[in-house]
Formats: sequence, C-alpha cells, structure tokens
Amino acid sequence: MRMKTLLPLAAGVGLASGVAALGYASLIERNAFTLRRYEVPVLDPGSEPLRILQISDTHLTLGRRRLREWVAGLAELHPDLVINTGDNLAAHDAVPAMLEALAPLLALPGAFVFGSNDYYAPKPKNPARYLFPDKGKRFHGDPLPWRDLRDAMTGAGWLNANNAKGWVTVGTRRIFISGVDDPHIQQDRYADVAGPVPDDADFAIGLTHSPEPRVLDEFVSDGFRLLLCGHTHGGQLRVPGYGALVSNCGLDPKLARGVSRWGLGLVPAWLHVSAGLGTSPYAPVRFACPPEASLLTLVARES
Repeated sequence: MRMKTLLPLAAGVGLASGVAALGYASLIERNAFTLRRYEVPVLDPGSEPLRILQISDTHLTLGRRRLREWVAGLAELHPDLVINTGDNLAAHDAVPAMLEALAPLLALPGAFVFGSNDYYAPKPKNPARYLFPDKGKRFHGDPLPWRDLRDAMTGAGWLNANNAKGWVTVGTRRIFISGVDDPHIQQDRYADVAGPVPDDADFAIGLTHSPEPRVLDEFVSDGFRLLLCGHTHGGQLRVPGYGALVSNCGLDPKLARGVSRWGLGLVPAWLHVSAGLGTSPYAPVRFACPPEASLLTLVARES
C-alpha cells in the first residue's frame, strides 16, 4: 500500500517541478535580458581600445515591447561600432518594430549579415529539438520583408556584409569587414569575398550568422583575427554546470556561447558567438541561457 501511495505522489511532484521549470524558462529567463562584456586582446600593440556592440537573434514580434525597449537602450553604452548578426524577425509585420528598436543605434557606424529568420518566418517546432543535434532538415515559413529591413539599415549607413565586403570608418580608423549570407540555409558564397585582409586596414572583422566551421576556417586563412556570429542561441536549453547540449550547426556545443580561440594549424582568431536576445515564438523558452547582447572591448595584444 505504501508503494502505491508514493508512486502517484512522486509523479505529482515531478509534474509540478516540470511545470515550474517551464514557467521559469518561458516567463522569467526568456525576459531576463543581459549584457555580456568581454575584453579581447586582438589589436596591434599600441592601439587604442575599440568597443563593439553585437546584437543577434532578436526574432522579434510586435508583442515583445520590453525587448524592443531594451535594445534601444543599448545606445547608452556609446559603442564605437555596432554589429548585427541576423535573425532579427519572427513575423511579417515586425520590420517597423525592429527599426524602432535599432533607431538609436543606426546613428552609429555599423554592419550586418542576415540569418534564415530574416528571410523566412518561423514554423511550429518542439522546444525539445534544442536537446538534440541538428539533422540538417530545413522547413521554411512564409517569406518575410527582409528587403525593407536591409534598405533601412543600408540607408542609415550600415554596411551590408551578406556575401559582401567593405569599409566602415570608426573615428580615425578604417575597419575592413567581410561577411557571408547564412550558411545554415546554404546561402553563403565565400568565393565572392575571398582574399587576404588589405594591408591598409586598421583592423578586420569576419561576419556570419551561423558559425559553420568551414566558413570560420576560410576567414582565418584570409587573415581575419576576429569572427562574430550568432544563430546558436547558446544552446537555448543549457545544463547548469555542463553547458550547451547542441549548437544547431557544425560548431562544437562547447563553443556555442561566448569568446574562444579558433584556428588549428593557423594563426588563431578570436571567435565570439552570441547567444542572442530572442527565441522562436514556437519555442519561447530559455534555461540557464538568458538572452544577451555583447559589448566586446578590443584591446592591444602583448605581441
């Protein structure tokens, strides 16, 4: 009799714990916007620091007013350069809201690449998919008005680095930026931007939404020493004390969030992968992985 009594009790406790965890992940942590700060020793000796604000993976819908206000408030950091690594949208009517959030930042020097959720709306998914490796299947929703977002960004002076390269002036420095369109949906064409970093660049940055190793290796072989990416959501559902179980791409899950070194057998680069600020509206949960933007302070290396 005692065992029969304990089994329903244990099941009830487990169910209550699961409901509590889901409530925390969807209502609390998903809205616990965080600014991560990193110091990266990558500039030439004697260089003045360069402060880069990176925004990624907002997956914005009209209802997420707190997220929009938080992004707009990042302008108070007064970064030298703003980098947007894609997946801005999650609804057809979200472009005006995204531009409202970015408005204070668009007055600053900037550059961007797009992700799949700039081009296509998300589709329903099971949040548990973030616990298993990416199988390579892609299911696109309806097309989004990405051209409106692109034109507003470029109209404000930001560099469109989707399979393109160019220069951004930051104070007295000329920053060379090269990027690819989203490798996650096979829209990258590195051949269009291939080639060594120009000798007259004060610094160079490689951009890609999804941090696919084949793309990262190309950037490093061309001499880029800072690579900025998003896409992974940091694993989205992380295990405390362990980290991400998946990266949703070819990247080792251990590198799914934060700053690390990249480049075996080459001069290593610094890689930063943003865990991003949003989620798919069909998987609105985060656990042990709060939404984030990053402020990277680049400083002079020792040698």
